[in-house]
Formats: sequence, structure tokens, C-alpha cells
Amino acid sequence: MKHIVGALLATTTLLAGGIAAAAPASAATSCYASSCNGLDPSKTTCNNDARTVEVGNGSGNIQLRYSPSCRAAWARLQWSSGAGTIEVNNDRGNRYTASVNSSGSVNVFTRMVNDKDITSNAIYTYDGGKSWDSTPRY
Repeated sequence: MKHIVGALLATTTLLAGGIAAAAPASAATSCYASSCNGLDPSKTTCNNDARTVEVGNGSGNIQLRYSPSCRAAWARLQWSSGAGTIEVNNDRGNRYTASVNSSGSVNVFTRMVNDKDITSNAIYTYDGGKSWDSTPRY
């Protein structure tokens, strides 16, 4: 009986050590508010709870995405018919852009800006800068 208890204790110790060693590292980077500035939302946990909070007034293709857990925002363009740029900015001067190609880009998005206790909006500029669409500030 003493040998069985000893073997069980050794097995339990090995399993516990193996489980701790096998714990997966975090696959995504988390951030909050200003620490999100410039980060790619698809490489953070911010994308997990993101929602579209504002939509452009013109075409409706430009969206302002927001993550409540990260308190960060970014611009996303669902579809385009021509080349241009999308931009997200906040009222503290942070601004990020992304290029849109001319072959009908789908799901182009910018890097994130801090949106904690400040406002942000998204802008889509196209047609050689002659046309644009923007979201209200959120």
C-alpha cells in the first residue's frame, strides 16, 4: 500500500508539473486606452468584443469600430470601388491611416486610437481626394 501511495504522489506531482508547463501562452496582446494607440486590432483581444458604433453618412461603407474592454477605436471599410485611404483619429491628435486599393478592397482597417473619455471618428477619402465620407464622433 505504501508503494501505491508513493507512486500516486509521484504521478500527481508529474502531472501537475506537466500541466503547468503546458499552459498556453497568451496568443493575443491586450491593451487599454492609450496603450492601444498604434496597435493592430486583429492582433489584440480588442477585436473580440468590437462593435460598429458609427457608420459613414455617405456610402455607409466606412465604420468606426469600438472595443469596450480596450476603450479603443479604429476605422474599418467594408467595401470600396476605388483607391483611397481610411483614417481614424481622436480629439487628442492621434491619427492612423490605411490604404485602400482600387480593386474593391474588403475589410480594410486602421490601427487603433485611444477612445477612453475622448471622441474618435473614421474618414474615407477616395476619387483622388475629391470625395469623402465620415462617421460622426463617438
